[in-house]
Amino acid sequence: MTSVEAALAAIAEHPHLNAVITACAVDVRQKPAGPLAGVPLLVKDLFDTAGVRTTYGSLIYADHVPARTASAVERLEAAGAIVVGKANLDEFAWGVTGQNPHWGDVGNPRLPGRIAGGSSAGNAAALAAGMCRLALGSDTGGSIRMPSACCGTVGFKPSLGKVPTDGMFPLCPSFDTVGPMARSVADCALAYSVLTGEPVPEPRLAGLRIGVLTRIPPLGPDTVGAERDKRALAFVDRLDALGAHVREVELPIAEADIWPLFFAEAAESHRATFPSRRDEYGPTCRAKLDDAQTADPVAVEGARRALTGWRTSAAREPEVDLVVSPTLGVTKIPPVGVDELAVRLPFSGYTRAFSYLGWPAIAIGELQLAGRDDATVLAAALAWEAAH
Repeated sequence: MTSVEAALAAIAEHPHLNAVITACAVDVRQKPAGPLAGVPLLVKDLFDTAGVRTTYGSLIYADHVPARTASAVERLEAAGAIVVGKANLDEFAWGVTGQNPHWGDVGNPRLPGRIAGGSSAGNAAALAAGMCRLALGSDTGGSIRMPSACCGTVGFKPSLGKVPTDGMFPLCPSFDTVGPMARSVADCALAYSVLTGEPVPEPRLAGLRIGVLTRIPPLGPDTVGAERDKRALAFVDRLDALGAHVREVELPIAEADIWPLFFAEAAESHRATFPSRRDEYGPTCRAKLDDAQTADPVAVEGARRALTGWRTSAAREPEVDLVVSPTLGVTKIPPVGVDELAVRLPFSGYTRAFSYLGWPAIAIGELQLAGRDDATVLAAALAWEAAH
């Protein structure tokens, strides 16, 4: 059985996970060439795929079949990857739990009874269950990294703008990022190389300056200070042994609340269907878009200026090469059926800041490494993986 045949068999064997919205008809006899030759690829159903239904996790687009394929998908296919299906997600990629009222909630094969994380939930669950070797996801506030932590897989969010987003339904263009998910750092690094044309870096941790986050980064001046979180300190001894120089750090704080900008861009992304087709949205996405309609233009412009200033200050401080933290902002993965609106902010506490800053960040299960440079983050992650 080829790897593609095995992937298709695994998809058929795990319908209860709701990881896949549409399985693709694949000619298993094809022999593609390239660095990803024959690798089964699952694509988050936020990306257009020509001739294959693309729902964006919604009811509104339940029968939508695009005429063209997103550039990121085309690049992976050109390198030999074979799309075996379209993965389930939080509706329109706005959620952290993998709950979907239209296509079913994604199950967690690693921790049954716990959420799979979101919004790239189907990708992570499918990887953990052997339905694919590689997946393509999107990340606006942690949507690649959170499900990777929940399902024990790997997800890399490249720096903002590194991978094209055309052919992907937007959430918030100021933060939307495209990246690979896999069961290993090595596979993520190879896919990133294909997506960007940049070489896979050599593994390296020795000599790097690494800052440890022991508090969830505040996102604005009015954010309540988080309690001390010692979980990242568990990684220090291993980093020291690999030759890194480690110390505790804090990230700069934005001068104003960034949420008004997030809401304004989300409202604009849905202008064609919300509120005109409000009743066709699920309750969670509907509630968020209701809030988004109230974004104050003055606050939005203040948030835009604050974001620019925050990214400028974070380019200088802290003076480290990498930042290490837990991937998730909670110590225990929530149970299935949890109220997404109640958990989304604490759950994404460690991932959101790096999405807003535009930094590359990788989740290796419960460990998150972030930095200002994609090659540095990947090199460190490869070294970490090689040592384990």
